[in-house]
Amino acid sequence: MAKLAPEIVEAIVLAHGRSALLERLSDPYWFQAFGCVLGFDWHSSGVTTTVCGALKEGLAPRSHELGIFVAGGKG
Repeated sequence: MAKLAPEIVEAIVLAHGRSALLERLSDPYWFQAFGCVLGFDWHSSGVTTTVCGALKEGLAPRSHELGIFVAGGKG
């Protein structure tokens, strides 16, 4: 999940820009679907924490390059 999430985010940022990514992440339906794509169960609790954790871990090496920094998640 920490490998797939940053690839999807990078594709969105490169194709549509950072603001488009933030719009998508702030949409609860898109965010829930994103969690499902990453392999989380659609009705499980903790999807937000886990998705943010996967984004934080996966994007850390590329944050400066993409201009996207993630705070939150597990740990």
